[in-house]
Amino acid sequence: MTGTQKWAAGAIVIAALVLAGIGLYLSFEHVAVFAYERLRFGSLGKGQMFAVGVDVGIMVMIAVDLLMAWLKRPISWIRYPVWLLTAVTVVLNAASGAPRDRAWALMDYVAAGAHGVVPVLFIMVVELGRDAIDRVVRPDQAERDSIPWLRWVLAPVATARIFRRMRLWGVTSYPEMIRRDQELIAYEQWLKRKYEGDITQASEDELLPMRMAPYGYTVAQALAMPDEQEQAAAEREEEAERRRLDAETRSEVAKAESAAERLRAKGKVELVQAEVDGQTGQARAHARAQVSAAERAAELELQALDNAVVAEARAREAEAERQAAEERKAAAAADLAKAELERKAAEQRRAAAEADKVAAAEAGAIETERIALARKAAAAADLEAAELERQAAQKRKEAAEADRVAAAEAQAIETQAIAEARETAAEADRRAAETEKAAAETRRAAAEADRKEAEEDSRREAALADAARSRKEAAEAERAAAETRRAAAEIERAAVEAEDAAKLSPRERAVRKVARMILAKAVGVAGNLPLSDIQRDLEVSPGTASEYRQEAAELLAGGYRP
Repeated sequence: MTGTQKWAAGAIVIAALVLAGIGLYLSFEHVAVFAYERLRFGSLGKGQMFAVGVDVGIMVMIAVDLLMAWLKRPISWIRYPVWLLTAVTVVLNAASGAPRDRAWALMDYVAAGAHGVVPVLFIMVVELGRDAIDRVVRPDQAERDSIPWLRWVLAPVATARIFRRMRLWGVTSYPEMIRRDQELIAYEQWLKRKYEGDITQASEDELLPMRMAPYGYTVAQALAMPDEQEQAAAEREEEAERRRLDAETRSEVAKAESAAERLRAKGKVELVQAEVDGQTGQARAHARAQVSAAERAAELELQALDNAVVAEARAREAEAERQAAEERKAAAAADLAKAELERKAAEQRRAAAEADKVAAAEAGAIETERIALARKAAAAADLEAAELERQAAQKRKEAAEADRVAAAEAQAIETQAIAEARETAAEADRRAAETEKAAAETRRAAAEADRKEAEEDSRREAALADAARSRKEAAEAERAAAETRRAAAEIERAAVEAEDAAKLSPRERAVRKVARMILAKAVGVAGNLPLSDIQRDLEVSPGTASEYRQEAAELLAGGYRP
């Protein structure tokens, strides 16, 4: 606003306030006195409070209405209480100027009307200010045209109908409303000409403009209503079909995801089972190794015990053989002594032989007592020699026994050495065999662990491969389902476009939809399509669904393909 416009607006506001003050001043006393005298308020003060309450209430509601309009949040219903209270004020002011105890004259009516001029004028100024504020703060709001007063005078009934329709259906343009009436009259005349004056012969669709005119429809809108409703019904069917397909898709996806989750869970379970089996196998292998080691230790301990017993027996045998060898040694010493005795005996025999020779010589010379004594001595010597020979034979026998025992002892000593050597070799062989067996057991346990680990890796790789294959199969199934849905949607869209181009009736559209359902769900065999699917998709009764299926079968037999 320019400076001049701001000054003009300020002057208007000041003038409106002055007008409001004048109205309050003029009506205050009249309403207060009338309330005290005629309305029985009891005292003049109470009448004055009543007048002030009414005027202040009007001003508060007017101020709130203007403020909310300025804030672009108008309260439409607040205007009606303001009008009502203003009408009450006008009536009270007019009643205060009514004559008492006489009939009404012309000037009485003029006086009563004069009392209501200022309040009505103030309300008009307030309404003008409200509309001005509304236009300033909401410049894009459509303005409502007013009906010329001359039309009200010339055609009050028809103008009232136009006013009612404009207010009811939000038509702000008076020329637009006139054009609608003219189109409706022209269409009605066309129907009369078509049916030679009897428009009752017209169809329901042709009579729609006259029937829908009171509800704000134009002729074009009323005539397009059946097609729009069919289009809306088709769109609702398509939306329902789309929701059903989406639900099926979500169900299939959920099933595929559930199957994939089950496979993944199964793979995890198998992986854990493989790990547990591997650990269990290793534990069992270790346990078996420990048991084998314990058994081997027991065997070795038992063998060592047996070896100790054998060694003890052998020690006892060696001690016995040692004692026998000592005895043989003693026998050898005895044999040596015997040999010495035999030597001495031989010497004695030689001496005896010398004595015999001497005796023979002496016998030849002297056969005296001396010879007899010599023979007696020789006999004694012979007896002693025989005894010595007997003892020597005994000694030789004992020496031979000692030699035999010594030979046996020597052989026993040699056998013991050989046995000890063999035992040492056997112990070395046993230790080497135990070492080799332990190494073989360790290698076997390691090979078993490697085999378990290889089997576990194989099972893990198989589980991962199964999971990957399941995910791939689920993705393939989802892609195939999406392709199928896309192809079905393309076929459905093409069929709907063809039906729209052919301007088919709703029944013909429904029959063609059933035919497409037969092709998609029943592989072209109408009897395989359940009536429940037709009832659910088309929202019809069982009888109508059966008729649709029969007509669709005939349509397919006639060569229909979407």
